[in-house]
Amino acid sequence: MIYDPKRHHRRSIRLPGYDYTQPGAYFVTTCTHDGEPLFGEVIDGIMHPNRFGRIVQVCWSDLPRHYPHVVLDEFVVMPTHAHMTIVLVGDPAQAVPTTESTPLGDQPPARARHGLPEIVRAFKTFSAQRINALRRTPGAPVWQRNYYEHIIRNDRALQAIRKYIRDNPLRWHLDRYNPAAIGPDPEAAAIWRMLDEP
Repeated sequence: MIYDPKRHHRRSIRLPGYDYTQPGAYFVTTCTHDGEPLFGEVIDGIMHPNRFGRIVQVCWSDLPRHYPHVVLDEFVVMPTHAHMTIVLVGDPAQAVPTTESTPLGDQPPARARHGLPEIVRAFKTFSAQRINALRRTPGAPVWQRNYYEHIIRNDRALQAIRKYIRDNPLRWHLDRYNPAAIGPDPEAAAIWRMLDEP
């Protein structure tokens, strides 16, 4: 696949001056280097991760072992990218993973020890090192340098993002990161419009 920066670039909408160590929920998308379909394939609306995709899944699952204040929410690895919602809590004792209840309730005022940029960097570094060890390509890029993130401000946005992540394999034929996509995805467009609302 040829990398098209207009199609595959994820602009950062990080808020200047925002403290990304504070408790809250965050939607993150990180893409493979040059949009390479590295992590498996989607067949009949089901994602079938290959050995590299399974490494990405394991690194996601391992994050709370390294960062006790991280609560894992929704996650999907796709051939060319991964979507996730990460919840930071101020008190690691409150870090009980769940996708049944909303993580947007009252949060303690304490700041998390590590912020979202450090956590995403670690996820990408851990997975890239393991993938490169397996394919014997030390130091080769696996991920794009940047990533897309959005601060999830309310339950409506959280529920919509969770659904979008869960449904991502079903909508792969419309996905902007699929080089064979047949057209724009109206559900994704609605999500992005909602996230841009104040």
